[in-house]
Amino acid sequence: MHKFFSQDTRKQKRYVLYGLGGAGKTQIALKFIEDWTNFKDQFFVDASNKDTAETGLKNIAATKETGKSSQDALIWLASKHEDWLLFLDNADDPTFNLNQFFPKCNHGNIIITTRNHSARVHGAHSEVSNMEESDAVAVLLSSAQYESSPANELLAAEIVKVLCYFPLAIVQAGAFISESEALNTYLDLFIKNQTALLKRKPTQMYDNYAQAVYTTWEMSFSKLSIQAAMFLQLCSFLHQDDISEDIFVRATDNIIKSVNQTQISSYKEVNAEKFLLYFIGPTSKWNSLQFMEVINEIKRYSLINYNMERNSFSIHPLVHSWSQTVLDNLDAYHSCMDEILGMSIQSIPEQDRELLSLRLVSHVDSLMQTIPKLTSNFQIQYANIYRDAGQYTKAQELEVAEVERCKNCLGDDHPDTLQAMHNLAMTYDESGQFEEAEKLYVVVLERRQKLLGDDHVDTLHTMNSLAVTYEHLGQFEEAEKIYVVVLEKQKKLLGDDHLDTLHVMHNLAITYHKLGQFEEASKLYIVVLEKRKKLLGDDHLKTLQTMHNLAITYDNLGQFEEAEKLHVVVLEKQKKLLGDDHLDTLRTMHSLAITYDNLGQFEEAEKLYVVVLEKQKKLLGDDHLDTLRTMHSLAITYNNLGQFEEAEKTIYCGAREAEKDSW
Repeated sequence: MHKFFSQDTRKQKRYVLYGLGGAGKTQIALKFIEDWTNFKDQFFVDASNKDTAETGLKNIAATKETGKSSQDALIWLASKHEDWLLFLDNADDPTFNLNQFFPKCNHGNIIITTRNHSARVHGAHSEVSNMEESDAVAVLLSSAQYESSPANELLAAEIVKVLCYFPLAIVQAGAFISESEALNTYLDLFIKNQTALLKRKPTQMYDNYAQAVYTTWEMSFSKLSIQAAMFLQLCSFLHQDDISEDIFVRATDNIIKSVNQTQISSYKEVNAEKFLLYFIGPTSKWNSLQFMEVINEIKRYSLINYNMERNSFSIHPLVHSWSQTVLDNLDAYHSCMDEILGMSIQSIPEQDRELLSLRLVSHVDSLMQTIPKLTSNFQIQYANIYRDAGQYTKAQELEVAEVERCKNCLGDDHPDTLQAMHNLAMTYDESGQFEEAEKLYVVVLERRQKLLGDDHVDTLHTMNSLAVTYEHLGQFEEAEKIYVVVLEKQKKLLGDDHLDTLHVMHNLAITYHKLGQFEEASKLYIVVLEKRKKLLGDDHLKTLQTMHNLAITYDNLGQFEEAEKLHVVVLEKQKKLLGDDHLDTLRTMHSLAITYDNLGQFEEAEKLYVVVLEKQKKLLGDDHLDTLRTMHSLAITYNNLGQFEEAEKTIYCGAREAEKDSW
């Protein structure tokens, strides 16, 4: 603000401070005005609504004896060329245009504080949100009347952390601590009584702010439409970050389209169908404009934020937890969001689930933990998300329960029971419980062969999965035999270009690789890569998976330059899709480092190994096999560089061949 108002723009200077109620917008503005000495005249106007703004301007006109109306005040300000300030405070009402309260001139200064995100259009702007930790600690201790000792700062740091560094929450916590002298016990009190404390306004306050934390948001919430209020409350069951429109778009694929849409706006009942149909246009397709209008309504009170980079929304953690406290029927809203999220996951094509699971797993977690005792109709879908996201314990817990439910309700040989058993076996396999996976797959395969026949798609699916487990158990010959049979039958049933056929072909290539048949492996990988690019695109995870494995095969064939080219492409795309710290990204970095080693580019290899090792230690721990492999590889590189002491420090037991595992 100091930098902005120091400019010689020869134009009227307007600055907008916007954000949640209680974020400290007015306090920041007042502090700036106190520090800034260049304003000749300062005029404070309560702009809460049109009437209060009109009254404030009339008072200016009366004080300056220039008339009685608000227009008289604006005309007088326009005529005064001294450096005056007009402070429009609490301009939160989105229904009237603030522009009518600006003097029509090219001089003067205006500061606006508002919850209305859209008011940014009126000038330079800053969003006011959470405080820095050091400032938050200082404010808490000051409002609590405690000295800034190391011990007190440590206690205060823990308190402001759970308060999400939100200014009003911190100030009011300080006031409570001052009254009760409860700095040592406040954290425990807050964890057990969050709602009560954030609704409470202490008698003695640090400043003149009129509302408690929850009260100030309730005032904004009360002005939302039925759809906007319901959306915000439903989102309280999801994780507060990365809430995407796609979640709701996909859910509409499974709802009944015959409901009379003209009645939707009058429905108050909590119902997933009725809620989603509000966003379906006359062409029976999702209406993004309708959705954005609801989002924009919530944004006008800064109750939700938009992340342009991820094209998703987020809710302040305290607002997120508060929005459940205003629910009159917690179970109904939870059930509604459960249905929306479950239907959304159901609509994801299997080949896309792996990537989307990384974005959805936090939402599944949040929904499942909100009311743990309630069971969901979509536990299979949630288990799939957990498995694809690598959270095998949670997936296994849901799948074991589903297997038992199916056995009790449907019997041992029912298709749903066999599918539940198959899913559980997949989780066993991916979590390294290969013997358990093998036992289940053998049972499922035997029953599916009897019930469906040897050539049924589900039978072949189980055969393929069993072959994967044999491969993980080191029984490569057994795996190869099964893959060859499955591949032949799938080509007949589904065709050469079907994604399931390509999946089996990919797995067979991995087995050839493990058997040392690198030429055979490379031939299959090249076919699969070409077809996956056409069917899924160059950037799909399955495409990158094949490209990565082909690069490793090239390494084994001594075609190091070809391997390097592929690894570089895969690494760049994985970083964009998965992030720098994802385990698959780190595996590709490791593989590229091996290629650099093979090319004699030991310095480049060393740089990559060091990065991978540091991240693997944080993510997996010092004793994980992947971490040990990287340490072993780095030690060899140090040895190649002649850094024998570093090699000795780093070296761990492990076989070089283990570093060349395929996905």
